[in-house]
Amino acid sequence: MESLKYLIIGGLAVVSYMLLLAWQEDYPRVAVSEPVTAQVAPAAIDTPTAPASAAAVSSSDVPNVTSPSTSPSPQVGDTRIIVSTDVLHVTLDRNGGDILEISLPQYKRQIDVENDPFILLESNAQRTYVAKSGLVGRNGIDNTTRALYSASSDSFTLSDSADFIEIDLLHVASNGVQITKRFTFERGSYLVKLSYIVNNTTSSVWQANLFGQINRTTFPDPSSAGGVGMSSFMGFAATSLDDPYYKVDFGDVNNGIPPHELTGGWIAMSQHYFLSAWIPSGDALHTFSIRRSPQNPSEYIAGFTGPEFTVAPGTELTQQVSFYAGPKDQYVLKEISPNLDLTIDYGWLWFVASPIYWLLTKINALVGNYGWSILLLTVTVKGLFYKLSATSYRSMANMRRVMPKMVQLKERHGDDKMKLQKATMELYQKEKINPFGGCLPMLVQMPVFIALYWVLMESVELRQAPFILWINDLSVMDPFFVLPLLMGISMYAQSLLSPAPADPMQAKIMRFMPVVMTVFFLWFPAGLVLYWLANSVLGIMQQWYITRKIDKEYEAKKA
Repeated sequence: MESLKYLIIGGLAVVSYMLLLAWQEDYPRVAVSEPVTAQVAPAAIDTPTAPASAAAVSSSDVPNVTSPSTSPSPQVGDTRIIVSTDVLHVTLDRNGGDILEISLPQYKRQIDVENDPFILLESNAQRTYVAKSGLVGRNGIDNTTRALYSASSDSFTLSDSADFIEIDLLHVASNGVQITKRFTFERGSYLVKLSYIVNNTTSSVWQANLFGQINRTTFPDPSSAGGVGMSSFMGFAATSLDDPYYKVDFGDVNNGIPPHELTGGWIAMSQHYFLSAWIPSGDALHTFSIRRSPQNPSEYIAGFTGPEFTVAPGTELTQQVSFYAGPKDQYVLKEISPNLDLTIDYGWLWFVASPIYWLLTKINALVGNYGWSILLLTVTVKGLFYKLSATSYRSMANMRRVMPKMVQLKERHGDDKMKLQKATMELYQKEKINPFGGCLPMLVQMPVFIALYWVLMESVELRQAPFILWINDLSVMDPFFVLPLLMGISMYAQSLLSPAPADPMQAKIMRFMPVVMTVFFLWFPAGLVLYWLANSVLGIMQQWYITRKIDKEYEAKKA
């Protein structure tokens, strides 16, 4: 038996080591490097080809070509335009009018470093994550090379007295048609409004298709906090008639994703806490596609192509689209476009998680600290399930009370399992005990616990949210492992209040469970561990109270 004990301990050590290796593989440490200046070069063209009609679009990319001799060749670093608002720092490229970089000054890249905003979109030697848009088709200016725009300045800043700022990029085609690409940034908003204003100064009809796309290489999620357990999805997402929200990871793209058409709609790149998405006009039929770049096998493209629009001679026409780049704020995304809020992926328990998230935000509006809000939320959820928990703990208390009698039955009928089972059932009937009474109420609560896990996992509000003392970020692990150790102690204390299994081997395994769970929770985000710790402590208090009450009732009956 002694050797078996050491075998179990050794097995637990191996499992713990394997969990650590899996964590290191799935959540590698993200090297924080200095931002690299964007390198702009008009080499490869990866914009979509124009559809033959508004109902069909090719998912192939335009072949790699060079800029025409009639257009000036932009030099490296001379085509960038910097735009600064209160919530966005944006780098635009006059070559194509694309968005090369977006950083979020309201969100730090590192919690202990000031003036170091989180970078969502970027274009450098290591990473590509950009948002492109343009006009293709019959008279499109981005068919074979990206259009080169001019601007009144290479730097724009939203003033303190202004609510919005407009940046106009102007391109004049060889036939004299003037295209203005207008970016509108609003104060406090992560939604960028983009307008194409086409002034047809010729005597001929002018036609084109508007497109928008997100290009990203397969670098790891820089917003992931790391840890073990379930992880947040990183990849493309879209909405369709058949599915209001579907996900496509990079591996799925390699197998080929058929395009789909939808009036309105959106297409996005989702990662932990943050999102970028193209939201075209809601009253036109668009073709959405997700594909692999033919120029770069490690680069993937998700985008849309709109229907062909016509500008009559001597007239002006405006085409509009929106681009979101910012945090996954459930209520903001819901207002922008139908189903866009589903990118905050609560899984199949979203109908339970959404009310929990609502309650958490309401509590925090009063408390102002997400650590205390999690504690109050745990108390609230525990209170809602008090009756179910009481039933479970009462069953456990009764099982614990009759455990000596069950041991006696096992000693008496241990060699005859049929007689032991019959005697055990008779004991349950005599003592009015339901052996499953302790399990069923807990199973009913499990969906709520899982949904709460996802709420705490997906809520951007917890990113770099402080609690007390050394815990200055509830979205990452406790640096001193105090919360996981306290949680392990509370789990061990709770196991002492529960009836021990009759089988000695099962009893020893159950005693080791708090150790295994503690090791597992060492790398969990502090907010999640805080919830489990609070839930365990409340469970101990409730179980202790009910056990004492049962014992007193039993003693009163005996007297």
